[in-house]
Amino acid sequence: MVFLIAAFTTLAGVSQDTGYVFQMVQDIPCTPVKDQHRTSTCWSFSSVSFFESELLRMGKPETDLSEMFIVRHTYEGKADKYVRMSGTVNFAGGGAFHDALNVLKNYGLVPEAAYPGLEYGDEQHNHRELDAVLKGYMDAVIKNPNRKLSTAWMKGFRGILDAYLGESPETFTWQGNTFTPASFAESLGLDPDDYVILSSFTHHPFYEPFILEVPDNWAWGTCLNLPLEEFGRVIDHALNKGFTVAWASDMSDPGFTSAGLAIVPEKPWEEMDDSERMNALESPAKQRVITQEMRQAGFDNLTTTDDHGMHLVGCATDQLGNRYYRVKNSWGITGNYEGFWYASREYVLYKSTNIMVHRDAIPRDIALKLGLE
Repeated sequence: MVFLIAAFTTLAGVSQDTGYVFQMVQDIPCTPVKDQHRTSTCWSFSSVSFFESELLRMGKPETDLSEMFIVRHTYEGKADKYVRMSGTVNFAGGGAFHDALNVLKNYGLVPEAAYPGLEYGDEQHNHRELDAVLKGYMDAVIKNPNRKLSTAWMKGFRGILDAYLGESPETFTWQGNTFTPASFAESLGLDPDDYVILSSFTHHPFYEPFILEVPDNWAWGTCLNLPLEEFGRVIDHALNKGFTVAWASDMSDPGFTSAGLAIVPEKPWEEMDDSERMNALESPAKQRVITQEMRQAGFDNLTTTDDHGMHLVGCATDQLGNRYYRVKNSWGITGNYEGFWYASREYVLYKSTNIMVHRDAIPRDIALKLGLE
């Protein structure tokens, strides 16, 4: 998931979906919308938002966690893999939900106040220079001009991270207590083993783990594979039970607008004229029935790509009774719904690459098939 907000465009100039009126059915507590700004760190923002909602669900006070602490430690892992693979894997700012789980498990977490990650003179996150500097450094390292890697290259890499994001804190004070990142994570009660990443594709066996073949899965993390009907049932069951869902999806589809809407009209976009496209984005209508075959075809022909990480925090319906998920985004207070989107159930079934949920949010019969009970 690598989306940079500055690159987003809309279909046919449409900037509003004024004809859509949403009635909330399930509204799960979440923390305020943040802004990833000019970075490819949606995967960290959506993971952190998910963790923050988990704390609220557990009865803990609202907590502002640091996205950049997770990003910083993930960069180090990427650098190690890039060297070991002689530069044949992706090295960029993107990542995946399991990266956040790995940092939680191996390093802990810190509050935003302990690690804002803004040491480069900007008040908002901007990694354009940082990403370019890190990539240039790593490409120089893997050229191996000494014909043997020195023992200094990782120290140099960390020095760049220290300069741009700040040194990773060994200890910090928060609400009058001193913590390490590991002890802070333990105090929160978030257990990385409680969380499961799920997907739904036919080129791997169902009910078994597989490595999702997308560039930002640099760590080769695995998903558990479900048939589409059960994949959708997990999402609905989770939200109905008060659990939120971290959502990775394609957002380059014409149905994903900058105003806050994501839909799959019954008639394919490529078969519409301009007037029909405008009507689809301005007025609710029947949406396409999504099949496992359609979903697979989109992934296979690269019209469904791993573009963006978001956070499902509720359910709603439009005037026609179509079902939507309320989506917390990380683009600041933008669009028609103050930083939230409404994605139709059809869009989520069609364009999701994977989701992350608490294992208790999975229906028991599905959990048994996955070997989680």
